[in-house]
Amino acid sequence: MSEFVAFPSAPARPLLGRVILVTGAHGGLGAEAAKACAQAGATVVLLGRKVPKLGRVYDAIKAIGPEPALYPMDLAGADPADFETLADTLHRELGRLDGVLHCAADFAGLTPLENTPPEQFARQVQVNLTARWFLTQACLPLLRKAEDSAVVFVLDDLERTSRAYWGAYGITQHATLSLMRMLHDETDTSTVRVSALQPGPMRTPLRSRAFVDEAALRVPGPEAYAAACVHLLSADGRAQRGSIFTPEPTTSAT
Repeated sequence: MSEFVAFPSAPARPLLGRVILVTGAHGGLGAEAAKACAQAGATVVLLGRKVPKLGRVYDAIKAIGPEPALYPMDLAGADPADFETLADTLHRELGRLDGVLHCAADFAGLTPLENTPPEQFARQVQVNLTARWFLTQACLPLLRKAEDSAVVFVLDDLERTSRAYWGAYGITQHATLSLMRMLHDETDTSTVRVSALQPGPMRTPLRSRAFVDEAALRVPGPEAYAAACVHLLSADGRAQRGSIFTPEPTTSAT
């Protein structure tokens, strides 16, 4: 776990000139992180399956930073060839890739493992783990071309999600942590930095599926952790290389 990091409130642009791919870019944290990355100077590639919502994030980013790129994709149905096509497109159209932020997640709600439909279990493993790795694997050659690049896996609370009823979603959180640590060990002498972000409770649709009766005002919105995403994707994130970053919420990202 990392120590508290105070994020600067000055309009610094630590991602200026970088290309950052954000998965789940129309979701709670994904959308806010994408906007924060644009404010920090990055050209953001918005990946997600809900095109109208991606379009709204696209319009918001155009007003605050470099024009983003849209890449509609349903991770649940994607295979390795789809991710290779993605990497080839990024290289051809943008010429570089400096960071990948894995925000996409699939969670249907709290259910006993015994009662979980097999197709639901398989979908969550695909979106929350398999697709994350296939995408990262396809993008690693392009990431290695950058002088400094980052892969950031967003994790849920590992203690909470290891308990009853969290199903495949909880299992994949711990599997992703193992993936992050293994990939870090294999890239720790390269220009590719690998880390994980474990934000605190956020007011998102995903959380509401587990905490239906929770008072919304008790937890911050996902924008409170957008600055942490920028931090890990920027050169300043070197201090968190190979670790789980658990930042305090902040309002300085917007």
